[in-house]
Amino acid sequence: MIDVVRTQLASKLPASLVDELLDTYVEAKRNFYLGGHRLAEVEGGRFCEAAFRLLEHVSTTAFTPLGQPLDTDRIIVKLSNLPRGSYPASVRLHIPRALRTVYDIRNQRDAAHLGDGIDPNLQDSMLVTGTIDWVLAEFVRLYHNVPADEAQRIVDELVTRVAPVVQDFDGFLKVLNPRLRASEHCLVLLYHRGMKGATADELRTWVRPGMRSNLQRTLTLLVHKKDFLHFDGARYRITRLGQAEVENRRLLDVS
Repeated sequence: MIDVVRTQLASKLPASLVDELLDTYVEAKRNFYLGGHRLAEVEGGRFCEAAFRLLEHVSTTAFTPLGQPLDTDRIIVKLSNLPRGSYPASVRLHIPRALRTVYDIRNQRDAAHLGDGIDPNLQDSMLVTGTIDWVLAEFVRLYHNVPADEAQRIVDELVTRVAPVVQDFDGFLKVLNPRLRASEHCLVLLYHRGMKGATADELRTWVRPGMRSNLQRTLTLLVHKKDFLHFDGARYRITRLGQAEVENRRLLDVS
């Protein structure tokens, strides 16, 4: 999916900045889900630098070259002074303000260098990754080259969670924690699948052999008793409640 986004954005925006934006996005998300909160915030800051340059380009057709210092205060003021209606509010106000929040956390909360002794923590990195999810989704909405419904599908899949405890072997999803119960195993698999979900046959293939005989009962419980899953008659998908259960119980951890 990230390659689809790369193609779409590069059709209207400088390819070098799009590459920087997406490469830092992927690294920030990967580090977050692997527990590297400090590195997630550092990559989030780099994402912001690419995004600020994209906003410069959008509003002036020029941007601060990569590798040169970026005057984010000047960019934010300049964007906020653009005439109302000349550019979307997201370009003039919302994206710059969101980026500034992430940028300040990266620079002032001891993520990139020694600062005031405050260690980066889960809350900071959750704010960073959630914000860059939103910013990237906004860029897709504003500068996609596909029909609106396809752009929405891309955005929905962009913010899909990634479970480091799940490893993909040519389409076979293996959960790397033998201590998980059948219900937890299914939740982790469907968390990893996001909006795509999975059929009962796919889940039966991926779960451990000892879980297969009672799989239908397990799935029914998760759908009707817990509301952790939704079943549309063909595919199972995880609900927001199910995502929160996976995250709050730290079922994503590899160790």
